[in-house]
Amino acid sequence: MAITDDLRKTLTDPTPLYFAAGTADLAVQQAKKVPALIGQLRAEAPARIEAVRNTDPKAVQEKVASQAKEAQATVQAKVSEVLGTLDTDLKKMGEQAQHLALRSVGVAAEYAVKARETYEKVAEHGEQSVKAWRGEAAEELTEIAVAVEPDTEPKAESEAKAEEPEAAESKAAPAKKAPARKPAAKKATPPADK
Repeated sequence: MAITDDLRKTLTDPTPLYFAAGTADLAVQQAKKVPALIGQLRAEAPARIEAVRNTDPKAVQEKVASQAKEAQATVQAKVSEVLGTLDTDLKKMGEQAQHLALRSVGVAAEYAVKARETYEKVAEHGEQSVKAWRGEAAEELTEIAVAVEPDTEPKAESEAKAEEPEAAESKAAPAKKAPARKPAAKKATPPADK
């Protein structure tokens, strides 16, 4: 029974749908910013292209080579530092591993809580978006209904007139019953000759 209740609760929970609606709404909001970014890139592009054209390839190559040498020296220094400070005491390493594992669990739990909060915020945003969309749709339907049925009184009179001939016809012609069917007679099969 608990599985059925859990399944029913899961299938009737609108939160995932609200989350999807909220995500879509946030995506639309971000997409509205794209034309402004494209305009900004168009304005900045000629200057950036000109700067790239004016750079000396040899200077760029020398700069990259010096940065690579610095990075290599930094990595070697860090590796030698780590290897030099590596504690060979297994008990201490075990304690550190246990501490790291507990810390990882705490961090994972913290991220799970943050993810749940973010999920709920987006779902709430989606719920508000859906309510706004439904409100707009309801206003549009009201306007359409007013346009289609501006005057309801003449329609009520024409419906009353249409019902009068139907009532007269139903009084004049009594209902006919369908004839009862008789069951089909069974045919006897003649015995087969040998």
